[in-house]
Amino acid sequence: MLFCTLRNEAERIDWFLQHYRALGVGHFIFVDNASTDGTRARLLAQPDCTVYSTDSSYKAARFGMDWINWLMLRHARGHWCVVADADELLIYPHWPDRPLPALTNWLDRQGQQIMPAMMLELYPKGPLDQAPCHAGMNPLSALEWFDAANYTITHKSLLDCLLIQGGPRARLFFADTPNRAPTLTKLPLVKWRARNAWVNSTHSILPRALNRAFSTDGGEGISGALLHTKFLATVVEKSRIEKARAEHFGNAPVFDAYYDHLAQAPDLWCMHSTRYEGWEQLETLGLISRGGWG
Repeated sequence: MLFCTLRNEAERIDWFLQHYRALGVGHFIFVDNASTDGTRARLLAQPDCTVYSTDSSYKAARFGMDWINWLMLRHARGHWCVVADADELLIYPHWPDRPLPALTNWLDRQGQQIMPAMMLELYPKGPLDQAPCHAGMNPLSALEWFDAANYTITHKSLLDCLLIQGGPRARLFFADTPNRAPTLTKLPLVKWRARNAWVNSTHSILPRALNRAFSTDGGEGISGALLHTKFLATVVEKSRIEKARAEHFGNAPVFDAYYDHLAQAPDLWCMHSTRYEGWEQLETLGLISRGGWG
């Protein structure tokens, strides 16, 4: 099953469902945070979707994680689950030829309860407000580019997790304060148990030992990527709205300037941008790893 908190995602929710159904997700559990664009009605019409609705503060709920923790405690115990935002499409080595049940069966045999993924931010070439955006479209048809190499990895000892930063947002909006750039490390695939709890979005989890979803013996553990489809044309107007709502994740003054930049529809493309071609390309670049899943 898949868990997701969302608000006003009518332009991408159809493809989101199509992508994860093709991967083998059998049921979706959504928290709709007061959508006004028809997102909730679209989801309620789907036989494989359960929808919870709230108009409470996303920020006061620890950016939605209190809602997700409660729902996973209720519905997810003992099950492999995907936890993703509506603008995140999970991929991994050998997809789509091998669906999620094949991957989770292999993880079970390895005694591994979790699979990490790096958020890979995709963007168009040209101003963001020119990136096509309509309901049902494949966002990858408009978002063809990514940053291949400008990433840093830091080990955070408190939770024994990795912090990956970089990509177009770090390059364009946080060049002077790279330590403030968004965290790209996520744990989107987990076999949930009653003792689990999300700490900081899906960047880290309890018990602490689960955050060590990386190899420490010189080899490579399996990892995937979350294709981040945030930068469709609607991001320009949404940035103005989200700045006014002040419900965003992170330090408010820093992100106010970030939203101001996005509202100007910048061009994220640069001469070092790389056109996205597929998981094999990401493995060659060292951004994902099959980690023994041959």
